[in-house]
Amino acid sequence: MSDPTGEAKLELKQASKEVKESENVAEKYSALTVSKNSEMNMGELSSAFSAVPTHKPVKKQIQFVEDKQEFSRFPTKAGRRSLSRSISQSSTDSYSSGKNGCSMFKTLLASISRVFFYFSYFTAASYTDSSDDETSPRDKTQVNSKGSSDFCVKNIKQAEFGRREIEIAEQDMSALISLRKRAQSEKPLAGAKIVGCTHITAQTAVLIETLVALGAQCRWTACNIYSTQNEVAAALSETGVAVFAWKGESEDDFWWCIDRCVNNEGWQPNMILDDGGDLTHWMYKKYPNVFKKIRGIVEESVTGVHRLYQLSKAGKLCVPAMNVNDSVTKQKFDNLYCCRESILDGLKRTTDVMFGGKQVVVCGYGEVGKGCCAALKALGAIVCITEIDPICALQACMDGFRVVKLNEVIRQVDVIITCTGNKNVVTRDQLDRMKNGSIVCNMGHSNTEIDVASLRTPELTWERVRSQVDHVIWPDGKRVILLAEGRLLNLSCSTVPTFVLSITATTQALALIELYNAPEGRYKQDVYLLPKKMDEYVASLHLATFDAHLTELSDEQAKYLGLNKNGPFKPNYYRY
Repeated sequence: MSDPTGEAKLELKQASKEVKESENVAEKYSALTVSKNSEMNMGELSSAFSAVPTHKPVKKQIQFVEDKQEFSRFPTKAGRRSLSRSISQSSTDSYSSGKNGCSMFKTLLASISRVFFYFSYFTAASYTDSSDDETSPRDKTQVNSKGSSDFCVKNIKQAEFGRREIEIAEQDMSALISLRKRAQSEKPLAGAKIVGCTHITAQTAVLIETLVALGAQCRWTACNIYSTQNEVAAALSETGVAVFAWKGESEDDFWWCIDRCVNNEGWQPNMILDDGGDLTHWMYKKYPNVFKKIRGIVEESVTGVHRLYQLSKAGKLCVPAMNVNDSVTKQKFDNLYCCRESILDGLKRTTDVMFGGKQVVVCGYGEVGKGCCAALKALGAIVCITEIDPICALQACMDGFRVVKLNEVIRQVDVIITCTGNKNVVTRDQLDRMKNGSIVCNMGHSNTEIDVASLRTPELTWERVRSQVDHVIWPDGKRVILLAEGRLLNLSCSTVPTFVLSITATTQALALIELYNAPEGRYKQDVYLLPKKMDEYVASLHLATFDAHLTELSDEQAKYLGLNKNGPFKPNYYRY
């Protein structure tokens, strides 16, 4: 007769081994949560496990589209009750019998471990970032249902999951959907060939599909190697949008994807939507003849705008460009309110840190810095600011924050967050002086703010703790926690509020429409701010979500203020 205790130990050991081979810690916790709150019939459990080989990592067996039972195989309520009774009965029997109580407990523990393992298997099959195939997308040939292979994503079979993500995002982007419905019949972007380089998320997908609905042809790549949602990229590729992006690209992959977007036989872009300026820079340097034929550039980041102004100042900008980053709807909503919420999301997901009483330094008190500081202060963190601008520094003081030089507090600080758009804000010398367990991260667009390159030296050891979390270990054992390798924290390590991105996306869409349809001569070869009237229109589209009702000026009031009753209501120099 077989020894039940030995079998239980063997099963528990094997299940634990399989779970440990999972590369995504978040999946494990998600699976554990599900297993605690869901039960199933033990017969179903056995049949499920019989289909999973125990001698290979489960992640190799995951199928996305072909496995049409991924949701139907979750237990029914009756099944959950049945398992609950089964476990409860096992526990009671082991207690009342008084024989082999320890053995029965271990058998029960093995059964629970099996439940955990079963759910980790199916959770991985539907999870966004499960890396079931380590092969580079560049080395694979994939074809969508329409027979096209003009794309390069992680796995085209994830398209169905991506479509669900996009549908969820659409629910909180009603203003952009409203714009799509209003302008769809007019096709204001008919003939536009837009090449885009932005974060590829469900929210961006709603923007891209809006541009397509308005008549544009689009080719897209990612502006950040860690922020791409693989299933969303697959969903866009399935609809015919040429997407070249996947989460975890190398630097070489990043530039290869940009080149594939631009350099396509028989297709020449005439509009650019950029986030960071990398696409614009690549076209300007490598394809100058194509760049000269561009009708307009829309740029949404401070880094990209800075690059455009440099080109303009040098007299090398040969196309008109729209600075969306400094529009009111981008600065006050995306930069401020978005970062106020997403900074905590990113830090909590990656480090599980408690902020009460922590010493935090935020480098930069622009709109991003203001949002971060407000959130951290609300949780009880002790926040200090570094600033170069006396006006921003005075604002920080009036908001109750100490303004310091980083070197003054570097040895006491628990968390450093950069939000300046500059380079080498946190240097190797300062990292050397930080205390053990300190957290360093970046909320600016570019990965230049933290001198990460200086940490890649033989005397320092890098230890990957979980996705986008590294321990950098000094020879004396000191550890500094680096998030997303110094890249944008919120989109690399978490998500951002959909509603806020609807505001930015609507602004981008209107800027593209304006530049593409503007009569010749309206915009010179320079960088322009979004017209105030357009900013106000974007805001008005989003007020319906809150059931907000604007007060209307009377004729007398409008005359008194010297305004048009329909706006714009503020001069261009007004500071909101």
